[in-house]
Amino acid sequence: MSGLPTVPEQGRPEQSAPDSRRARFVLGLDVGSSVIRCHVYDRAARICGSSVQKVESLYPQTGWVEIDPDVLWLQFVAVVKESVKAAGIEMNQIVGLGISTQRATFITWNKKTGNHFHNFISWQDLRAIELVKSWNSSLLMKLIHSSCRVLHFFTRSKRFLAASLFTFTTQHVSLRLAWILQNLTEVQKAIEEDNCCFGTVDTWLLHKLTKGSEFATDFSNASTTGLFDPYEMCWSKFITSLLSIPLSLLPPVRDTSYNFGSVDEEVFGVPIPIVALVADQQSAMFGECCFQTGDVKLTMGTGTFLDINTGSNPQQSVGGFYPLIGWKIGQEVVCLAESNAGDTGTAIEWAQHLDLFTDAAETEKMARSLEDSEGVYFVPSFSGLQAPLNDPCACASFMGLKPSTTKYHLVRAILESIAFRNKQLFEVMQKEIHIPVRKIRADGGVCKNSFVMQMTSDLINETIDRPVHVDMSCGFGLTRRN
Repeated sequence: MSGLPTVPEQGRPEQSAPDSRRARFVLGLDVGSSVIRCHVYDRAARICGSSVQKVESLYPQTGWVEIDPDVLWLQFVAVVKESVKAAGIEMNQIVGLGISTQRATFITWNKKTGNHFHNFISWQDLRAIELVKSWNSSLLMKLIHSSCRVLHFFTRSKRFLAASLFTFTTQHVSLRLAWILQNLTEVQKAIEEDNCCFGTVDTWLLHKLTKGSEFATDFSNASTTGLFDPYEMCWSKFITSLLSIPLSLLPPVRDTSYNFGSVDEEVFGVPIPIVALVADQQSAMFGECCFQTGDVKLTMGTGTFLDINTGSNPQQSVGGFYPLIGWKIGQEVVCLAESNAGDTGTAIEWAQHLDLFTDAAETEKMARSLEDSEGVYFVPSFSGLQAPLNDPCACASFMGLKPSTTKYHLVRAILESIAFRNKQLFEVMQKEIHIPVRKIRADGGVCKNSFVMQMTSDLINETIDRPVHVDMSCGFGLTRRN
């Protein structure tokens, strides 16, 4: 049976008190789907102070998932101030700020006033589901696929191979943005007047922090939108043209570690250099030290994300692994192949709201108190099923319920479903991404659950390293300032 060693990596942060009132520190922020978290790091990459706030999602209609940008901004500012206070330091001792963000959650706003036209549209949002089905089944997509297969046959270009496999998903920004452009007249008018900006969470925060003076994203965030060409390292003129999305909407793409300007003094009282923008899964990959080709990261947070380092070459699969840019630092470009399951922490949180338990920590003991789930199975698909099934219409459900079924069986079935989905993703990766796995490392809140971790390890017959600190998305800014 495969083990689950706890491996404290060299350089991973340990909690500490500040060395000196004159010392310099770096802020690492992670704006995730569930929480906003901020850590204050000292020069030895130790955590000196932290703060966290829960992100509240809005559900204005069935299948719609939004986030209030005004609330998110207030929470962002609050966690920074609270973490600096917790560290016992002054704001003028902060010499750099790195921001990791949830991906493919986007917003549009008025270029002149900075006012947003709508709430953030979450990566979990399903409003474009009909557009996705329509496009993927269209004659045009079939023509594109067949043409690119022919072009790949003659040119052997990986770019044409990827295009021949490409399909839209609800998790891509592309068709959700197309939906906004089709349905919000205010946005349509702003585009006609060249007065509309688009941004994922990182771009919008940069805009807010600099009082509108900076407009940019990084390669890791851009590559997750479905609007970016990882082979050419630029926004895809083909896809944007196909969907009638003006290129003028999209921000310039910068290195992940880059001088993104400084926070306006009015925000925190002092200018703070913004030294990194990075997508949260790529940041976690970096934090897990998955620097070599074949290194694998398994993140279990709101959703499950399985990533493999593919070196400098993007790779696409039929089953649902997409090529992403992990990070670009100077001349170094690291590529990943990624797939995901949309409902992991969400399923556990849902069960908690049903009063099946009071604290998520109880679930491991509840599951272990039974020999098995007594034939009860759970399908974790509140936001559809991703790879390898790729069915956005799949519904969450329990199966095998009996008069003898208790809440303990339900909880065990939910935890088992997470491990089964991990196995599905891992098998697709092994089958379609032809790179030998070097090591597997886990992170995210759900990886604290040893029942899920051990079952996953047993199902895939691999050892999974679990770090002491499961929060791996906050520290990318340390690559610039340490």
